[in-house]
Amino acid sequence: MTLDVERARRETPGCAHVVHLNNAGAALPPAAVTDAVVDHLRLEARIGGYEAAAAASPAVENAYTAIARLLGCGPHEVAVIENATRAWDMAFYALRFRPGDRILTARNEYASNVIALLQVAARTGARIEVLDTDEHGQPSLVDLSRRVEGAALVAITHVPTHSGVVNPVAEIGALTRAAGVPYLLDACQSAGQLPLDVGEIGCDMLAATGRKFLRGPRGTGFLYVSERLVERLEPPFLDLHAATWTAPDEYVIRPDARRFETWETNYAGKIGLGVAVDYALGWGLPAIESRVTALAALLRERLAALPGVTVRDEGVRRCGIVTFTVDGEPAERVRDRLAAARINTSVSPITYARYDLAARGLPDLVRASVHYYNTEDELDQLCTQLRQ
Repeated sequence: MTLDVERARRETPGCAHVVHLNNAGAALPPAAVTDAVVDHLRLEARIGGYEAAAAASPAVENAYTAIARLLGCGPHEVAVIENATRAWDMAFYALRFRPGDRILTARNEYASNVIALLQVAARTGARIEVLDTDEHGQPSLVDLSRRVEGAALVAITHVPTHSGVVNPVAEIGALTRAAGVPYLLDACQSAGQLPLDVGEIGCDMLAATGRKFLRGPRGTGFLYVSERLVERLEPPFLDLHAATWTAPDEYVIRPDARRFETWETNYAGKIGLGVAVDYALGWGLPAIESRVTALAALLRERLAALPGVTVRDEGVRRCGIVTFTVDGEPAERVRDRLAAARINTSVSPITYARYDLAARGLPDLVRASVHYYNTEDELDQLCTQLRQ
């Protein structure tokens, strides 16, 4: 599959100013997304916030239908929430755990999720069990098959923040479905660079962000909750959007995934998120994945050829995140020197992935994350700076 890179760059104003290899942090938005957000803010300024929301209701609702198309689910299974972490939290804290309940997760799980697991385990007496890792750095399906029966939850991150590995989420879903165990998937780093079909993956809940590979506004995210599960989950807090006050001492929680939302929301951001998802779907996720995966593979090859540079990615299937170390250079210093040359990268510190990086004996990593609007010339610029 081919993708019109020149068109993508024309429609991305930031490409004229920086070499942006920090798409796993926040991608450069296309002009259509920025225009949608700014236009709504101007409408709010002109006629009022409530009135602007009412006038833009079709564009607001489009966020739900676009995300539903992205995930292969129904719009009633989608909630729009301010970020991926809060979306993940709303699903996780809606689950009820008892002493001795087992929560299974992977060694490459993200810090925010693990902190929530630790908090709930301390409160309830549930146990966190970290799955074995196979020879490719992925959660072991063999180990999961031994442990999944009777577990209270399987919580997995599709693409870790600190590695290019793509975890085998559909195979995990097959095991959780067979065992009747709820499955919560963090798709924060995969939404927008990999196809996501919740039916094929088999997850019951999925959280993602708008600002990364989907190229949406910051402060936007979404949560998928399967209609099979939604009415069994009571959100950790409610308001008059999530529930209706039906009598002086009664309320009724709404039946769809929007029970996880709150009444006040960023309408401009929500509209921009819908535009961003439509924009990604317009390119086609298979085409995006093909382009991103090829660029990342090329970058790993070029980095591995540089003296003193070691690529640290694992996995059978890899994506657009590329992590590496430079001998004798702290990751922060490498990032800062690249930034001085207008090349954006990031750092994955050990505090974001203690289970994994500590087990592998690795320090903080430099993270370069490519997107379809990046070019081979930009990869060369990164390597030239590292060589210097």
